[in-house]
Amino acid sequence: MRVLVAGATGAVGKQLLPRLAATGHEVVGMARSAAGAEAVRGLGADPVTADALDPEQVARAVAEAEPEAIVHELTALSGSLGMRDFDRDFAATNRLRTEATDHLLSAGRAAGVRRFLAQSYAGWPFERSGGPVKSEDDPLDPAPLASMRRTLAAIRHLEDAVTGADWTVGIVLRYGGFYGPGTSLAAGGEHAEMIRRRKFPVVGDGAGVWSFVHIGDAAEATVAALERGRRGIYNVVDDEPAPVREWLPALAGALGAKQPRHVPRWAGRLLAGEAAAVMMTEVRGASNAKAKRELGWRPAHPSWRRGIAEGAA
Repeated sequence: MRVLVAGATGAVGKQLLPRLAATGHEVVGMARSAAGAEAVRGLGADPVTADALDPEQVARAVAEAEPEAIVHELTALSGSLGMRDFDRDFAATNRLRTEATDHLLSAGRAAGVRRFLAQSYAGWPFERSGGPVKSEDDPLDPAPLASMRRTLAAIRHLEDAVTGADWTVGIVLRYGGFYGPGTSLAAGGEHAEMIRRRKFPVVGDGAGVWSFVHIGDAAEATVAALERGRRGIYNVVDDEPAPVREWLPALAGALGAKQPRHVPRWAGRLLAGEAAAVMMTEVRGASNAKAKRELGWRPAHPSWRRGIAEGAA
């Protein structure tokens, strides 16, 4: 299959391009600059250049690539991300989830693309009530914090636009929190360093449940979804959702760091904002049962316990 990957030099793209090529697909990577195009070549794919927020450039790049499938892995999450002003920090990514998604869908429709995959997130958007682990059929948060509303609205836009495109097979992949090479939890990564410096405390009861996935496993699931996925949404996470009070001390131990501080919820809210307090105490994890059942995918790193520890080492 001839596949165009938008976001080809991001964390997932770097893992995905070589895997697609190794399984016999013709791969084209969309980059924004000449340096990005050269990086795409280094990953074994042919480059096209376009600014994903420019509809004319996107249309031209897709027409030039002549893909049978598009994989949308565009985000703008490099650099430090705080949580005090959540929507401001995710503003660039929100534009990629809304405007760039629309541009890629429009160009894909004109090119007759048969399959369209897009990256979403399983880390916090679920409703914060009921059981600790959610499936794809469970609702997203009907009452998000004011500081997170625009970001959740962007996620909803992407998911609805992709799965609602009746001219193609639209598939959304809700990835868990990434770890592994090139991620913030790798050795030397931003969040790993925060944990080492004891700047990543357990807030309140630490009951917020997080789901993780190794970046390589995320790429493998993406290949499986491209080849075998049905229209709809798949949670791409490992087998072991875990509360913050469990995974954060374990990761600190793997990093050889002191155990994280514990602060009451009011202090966490004061220091880092309400969004950070919610992430630490209220969010729900995700089940990977559907991805296993329908895609035949099994994560090579079934638990963060070993996978994150190996990466931290």
